[in-house]
Amino acid sequence: MSLKSSNKVDTNRYELQITIDADLFEAAINKAYRQNVKKMNVPGFRRGKAPRGIVEKLYGENIFYEDAFNSLYPEAIDNAAEEAGVEIVDFKNVDFDLKSMDKNGVEFTVKVTVKPEVELGAYKGLKAEKPATEATQEDIEHEIGHLRERASRMVTVQDRAAQDGDIVVFDFDGSVDGQPFEGGKAESYSLKLGSGQFIPGFEEQIVGHHTDDEFDVNVTFPEDYHAEELKGKAAVFKCKLHEIKMRELPEVDDEFAKDVSEFDTVAELKDDLKKKITERKEKEADTAVESQIIDELVDGLKAEIPEAMIEAKIDDNIRDFDYTLQMQGLNLQQYMKYMQTDVSALRENYKPQAEKQVKMRLALEKVAQVENLVPTAEEIEAQYNEYAENYKMKLEAVKAAIPEKDLVKDLKVKKASEFVKEHAQITFAATEQKEPAKKPAAKKAASGTKAAEKKPAAKKTPAKKPATKKAEVAKKDE
Repeated sequence: MSLKSSNKVDTNRYELQITIDADLFEAAINKAYRQNVKKMNVPGFRRGKAPRGIVEKLYGENIFYEDAFNSLYPEAIDNAAEEAGVEIVDFKNVDFDLKSMDKNGVEFTVKVTVKPEVELGAYKGLKAEKPATEATQEDIEHEIGHLRERASRMVTVQDRAAQDGDIVVFDFDGSVDGQPFEGGKAESYSLKLGSGQFIPGFEEQIVGHHTDDEFDVNVTFPEDYHAEELKGKAAVFKCKLHEIKMRELPEVDDEFAKDVSEFDTVAELKDDLKKKITERKEKEADTAVESQIIDELVDGLKAEIPEAMIEAKIDDNIRDFDYTLQMQGLNLQQYMKYMQTDVSALRENYKPQAEKQVKMRLALEKVAQVENLVPTAEEIEAQYNEYAENYKMKLEAVKAAIPEKDLVKDLKVKKASEFVKEHAQITFAATEQKEPAKKPAAKKAASGTKAAEKKPAAKKTPAKKPATKKAEVAKKDE
């Protein structure tokens, strides 16, 4: 198999004239004969035992030509493209023209879309600012806050009125012009005040009421409300407040540290949080620097990129996303149904990301070419071993699945990325230390009033029955 000629016929389009010699074609014909003769009935011979010459006399000399050619042309095209110094990027749209095919061999031409010619902008001295990585006091207190939230408990409040952030359990019965409406009634409904779950003005009118209070809530449905018959209508909800609950946060002391971690003191806990936050911010900062450098590199790239390359990358990204969904017990069809979208919209959403990924790959490949960045045999073997370990596969199986030439391409891109970062001008942002906002002391559920002195501060929340009817209409339109 050899390349007879190659000609650029359009932007990113090449015509390759390819020949397959007589000996190679003859070997492929003989192989096709052996594969097909088992299925042939030839008079005078047992099934599968007829000589090739007899079969060809009976069915025609070219009976095995098509199968022979089909077994050879993919490799023939690959070899021709490599010899021509081009890389085919679209195997779906190949214009094929068979010139001749007989015992003397095959000659054919293909028009293919190839990887574009690339012109790099600057790739040395690219500028990036590395964000501060030191954990601030505010960062540490923020993490402590999360730990307090996780260690908190719900308690019933008995000595004050409801306020924003509380969870209230109440009944409501709504009406418009004195008439009840569907979904406007519920019993023992739980609502976090200030969550915006109900229509505007509803939750604010519960604030200030005490347990066992009965009161009216007057609201007006929004003009864009989902129920046509309620749009813009004034409504009255008769409510009864059964219970007020709040989240009780633990004190930040050594006992707290023992409860939420393996440490004995708050100081040790904070030291560990500081270390982990710094490590996390260091990784995030490295990613941010790399992103800035790559963005600048891509901005300087000049290339007319074939749409097929972007479409192929979209295919890859959607395939990866589908795999991630499957790991979570879902699939792409379920996701699209839930999100009320379709494949075309999903592809359009992925397009900007895919375009950037293609440009980035092209730019880094060009850097590797210009700087002659080639992985060593040791680096290639190390990468194979890493894949084998990560995917829990035998090394031989990994090598069979990933051709070395493809692995080398990926390693060249990796080395180019490292090269660009090593030659970038990176400045470092200063750490800005802020005093954490002072928080009130942890409450025990009471506010310190006389009523609190007479009654227990808090009691564990009793189990509640679910609401007897789903309150849909009173809720804010999602």
